[in-house]
Amino acid sequence: MPSPSAQRPPLVGLFATCLVDTIRPSVGFAAATLIEAAGCEVEVPRQTCCGQPAFNSGDRVTTRALAEQTIAAFETFDYVVVPSGSCAGMIKTHYPELFVGEPDWMPRVERFCAKVFELVSFLVDVRGMTQVAARYDGRVTYHDSCSGLRELGIKAQPRLLLGSVEGLELSEMPDADVCCGFGGTFCVKYPDVSGAIVEKKAANILASGADTLLAGDLGCLMNMAGKLQRMGKDVAVRHVAEILAGQGDDPAIGVARKAGS
Repeated sequence: MPSPSAQRPPLVGLFATCLVDTIRPSVGFAAATLIEAAGCEVEVPRQTCCGQPAFNSGDRVTTRALAEQTIAAFETFDYVVVPSGSCAGMIKTHYPELFVGEPDWMPRVERFCAKVFELVSFLVDVRGMTQVAARYDGRVTYHDSCSGLRELGIKAQPRLLLGSVEGLELSEMPDADVCCGFGGTFCVKYPDVSGAIVEKKAANILASGADTLLAGDLGCLMNMAGKLQRMGKDVAVRHVAEILAGQGDDPAIGVARKAGS
């Protein structure tokens, strides 16, 4: 793990992710606000896709090229923070698989991956944050995304910080840790199965009685927002970073609803 100089705050490279950049930039701004509140400096270098869609499709050549670009763009930072469990999981868990048996690359890749963290995990597990200065008057429920939960162990961290948000009531949905059906390319390859999964997830969201759905992955949120919109259900859908950063009054993921209509 890198040791930032005691003479300056840790320098964080924010890996914004493709979906945040193109669909919901407010998540990136919220992430930067939270990282700065944790006592760090933030920069957003020129970046591209983490390579997950190519990796999931079996295209190791493209994935490897994107991994090399990402490492080169971010390896000088003290930490690399990602507002997405799936992208963070791709980098931290799967990048080493691309360089197995390459002594010229593996030490570099391992050093890089050791400083990559999902956003809320970074705030709680690395920076020791236990509360935020935010308010949200609403009843929320939280979806645990598959990659964040199973690859990175993210479950208690967002709930800890949400518990400090003034006015917020957390109502757990049934099977909060069950897949929403998005799965990146899975929803394209198996649309019928994906649709059946998200139908069950939407029923569980509604059973919670919450007026707002939160999660840490924009892909999951877009999928669930689209289903709720098609059902005619008035449930706001937001990335957890937006609520933690005090951006709860911003419009919900309307682009995702439109895309899913």
